[in-house]
Amino acid sequence: MSVYLDHNATSPVRPEAADAVMAALAGGGNPSSVHQQGRAARARVEQARQTIARSICARAEDLIFTSGGTEANNLALHAAKTLGATRVIFSAIEHDAVRAAAVASGLPTEVWPVDRSGQARLDWLEARLASATECESILFALMAANNETGVIQPFAEAGAMIAQAGHLYLIDAVQMTGKLAFDFAASQAQFAALSAHKAGGPQGVGVLATACDAQVGALISGGGQEKGRRGGTENVAGISGFAAAITAVSAGESDRIQALRDRIENRLKAHAPGITIWGDQGERLPNTLCLSAPGWPSEIQVIALDLAGFAVSAGSACSSGKVRKSHVLDAMGASEDDASSALRVSLGWTTTDADADAFADAWLREYDRVRPKAAAAV
Repeated sequence: MSVYLDHNATSPVRPEAADAVMAALAGGGNPSSVHQQGRAARARVEQARQTIARSICARAEDLIFTSGGTEANNLALHAAKTLGATRVIFSAIEHDAVRAAAVASGLPTEVWPVDRSGQARLDWLEARLASATECESILFALMAANNETGVIQPFAEAGAMIAQAGHLYLIDAVQMTGKLAFDFAASQAQFAALSAHKAGGPQGVGVLATACDAQVGALISGGGQEKGRRGGTENVAGISGFAAAITAVSAGESDRIQALRDRIENRLKAHAPGITIWGDQGERLPNTLCLSAPGWPSEIQVIALDLAGFAVSAGSACSSGKVRKSHVLDAMGASEDDASSALRVSLGWTTTDADADAFADAWLREYDRVRPKAAAAV
């Protein structure tokens, strides 16, 4: 048996997306060419742009295709710098794609704290905006939903405050893609990043949505593609698959997945009362369960469950593949033991009732096996 429960890292490609990728590959053609095959490739790209734009309440012409969410966030940081940003302030729970890009920008950085529920503090934002000097032009970065805990951020409320103060705003909406609705226009952000593979599209393609008045200079220079904002031949197959994945998300899918997540969560809480569920005080992504089992290290849990046939994670997916202490849980005030025993279970469109029950059975079975050692370690 093999059960995949790591959709926040990558969601398996949906059949509709795979079909769209294959059709684009079969069609061939460079979307910058003027012959028939080139025009057909261009039509695929622009139709996909329209589809994705409609899904987030944006204008098609304001979407820039990238190689993924990381490049989209980096492009936003680059654009903000060219727009005159003098400082970057990012939340304490941001993904490394934003944190590292902010540091690499060379601009001064600050960290926007979160409360114990994992939400960015609006009271801190209000005070920081009030203290900003006239010569400061700040880019604030806040993810829409956290990749580890699933906690949904007050990004719309923050957007209204930032817009009123006249500063710039970037939303990393990667984890919202294909899970919950995201209204870019209502967010009042200048930039938002999305990624296909979080929604069951192919890896290697993403989008930076921009406000209509946000000027974006190319981070990657080339032949003037994407209106001169991102050089390089467009990934026609990936872009087509992205749009197909978004379209394939069914009505009621999130409700079904949340019911399964809650089923797992309730069983674990009932039979393992010593665990902590992160972010359960507020609104979370419907598919995400992040828990800590003190005395049972994350890496041991991941290995044990992998051997039992379940793919889960100890946090965000990193290029090194190593388990490391979560800066997200640190920011939420987690103890050393809680942070080192955290496990992320993220469900998705492939998850069945049987998968949910089998995982709960397996986790509880392993927990009962290690419970005496875990209790002694605490």
